[in-house]
Amino acid sequence: MPEPSISPLRSILRRIGGALVALLATVLIVYADRTGYRDANGDGLSLLDCFYYSVVSLSTTGYGDITPVTAAARLVNVLMITPLRVLFLVVLVGTTLEVLTERSRQAFRIQKWRSRVRDHVVVVGFGTKGRSAVKTLLGDETVEPNRIVVVDTDQQALNAATALGLVTVHGSATRSDVLRVAGVQRARAVVVATNRDDSAVLATLTARELAPKAHIVASVREAENVHLLKQSGADQVVVSSETAGRLLGLATSTPAVVDVVEDLLTPESGLAIAERPVEPAEEGGSPRHLSDIVLGVVRDGTLHRVDSPLVDAIESGDRLLYVRKVTPVEHAE
Repeated sequence: MPEPSISPLRSILRRIGGALVALLATVLIVYADRTGYRDANGDGLSLLDCFYYSVVSLSTTGYGDITPVTAAARLVNVLMITPLRVLFLVVLVGTTLEVLTERSRQAFRIQKWRSRVRDHVVVVGFGTKGRSAVKTLLGDETVEPNRIVVVDTDQQALNAATALGLVTVHGSATRSDVLRVAGVQRARAVVVATNRDDSAVLATLTARELAPKAHIVASVREAENVHLLKQSGADQVVVSSETAGRLLGLATSTPAVVDVVEDLLTPESGLAIAERPVEPAEEGGSPRHLSDIVLGVVRDGTLHRVDSPLVDAIESGDRLLYVRKVTPVEHAE
């Protein structure tokens, strides 16, 4: 769960430093007043003896072989050594209690989030493809950041996702227990954007088993693996290498076409492909005669091209895929 905090290593080093300061202060106090202490050997206190006494005293072990005997030494022990002993114990015990409390608090927050979250989006892999998918979701303002769960094994990638306000889960999406923590069984959609095709197949298969009704979109590098993703339960498969290759081929002869495609796929400004329901005044008319540039019609969950005879007349319940103009001001709002 996203929560800004200092690094665990820095917190531990800070506490160790506080304990060492308390120990060294005790050693100096005892060494300065070493004549007021009695050693069981009767040979006086060396600096090593002072370290030994300070350690066993602050840890409340107290073997009794070194004891304060003069009134001044006992007064210093009461007024100075005892507060340092309490400080030393607070540092050590406080660290343990804080770790246990933080774990309990984190487990409670995760359990509370899992019991309430519904219809969220799980993104498997936060590499280049996963980041672009999340950027599109946030750019279209269709999903709030706290309703996007990123699953990855790379802690740096998860830190980048946390900085965006996303919920993160550390682990492999090929494991069902990791996807359960991400709440995939109640997710609206799952985006599989791993770097390897075999991992994509296993993650898709696991996600489909846990979430039979979720819409799963997967990305693969090689077209020959598309049927494996389909058989594993993916609703849609995007071949990243072939798509990039086609754009590269178009760029050599018709670079303007590539610019238009990039513009359509970028939601921040310019043109963007969007989907909307049919308005009552548009029912019965042709999608080719609307003021919007309609690319296709979704009817009963099936996409039809705008020139298909099946959608010559728009019906109630249809959804239109159209080209929408986006301005920077509109995107900022």
